[in-house]
Amino acid sequence: MEMTIGKRIAALRREKELKQDDLAQMLQVSPQAVSKWENDLTCPDIALLPQLAKILGVTVDELLSGKQEQQPVVTLVPEEQRKDIKDMMLRVVVDSNDGDKVRVNLPMALVQVALEMGMDMPQVSGNSAMKEIDWNQIIELVRHGAMGNLVEVESADGDIVRIFVE
Repeated sequence: MEMTIGKRIAALRREKELKQDDLAQMLQVSPQAVSKWENDLTCPDIALLPQLAKILGVTVDELLSGKQEQQPVVTLVPEEQRKDIKDMMLRVVVDSNDGDKVRVNLPMALVQVALEMGMDMPQVSGNSAMKEIDWNQIIELVRHGAMGNLVEVESADGDIVRIFVE
């Protein structure tokens, strides 16, 4: 049987060692409201979901669906099994502290050409959290067979950037 949102809230709350009263106070709702959520009598107001998810340490998607976001594992592909760079995708995931989400999916060949032309990824994505990343080094890692989650950076202001290649 699939876990309900109420059971998920209760389990995540317990993992964080919070009481229903604690969670209620953090969300400025009554403890009875939290109890009703956890017993699947009602659901949290949609406006509370981002804050609830943040408190519980999950994304809103994870809170609602129970499915955790999968992060690719870094692997080193042997030379004889490597794909041509033109057949690979660069994926950039930016989750800002402000709640903005940026998802960039680019063919690696395009990234390589853009770098050769002198373009920089903040120009492409519009996110300054990516300015410290050495994109030429990313290309070199890929050329040497690195695949998966290559970079994960959390900036001082809470922005999270993940870069992976598939």
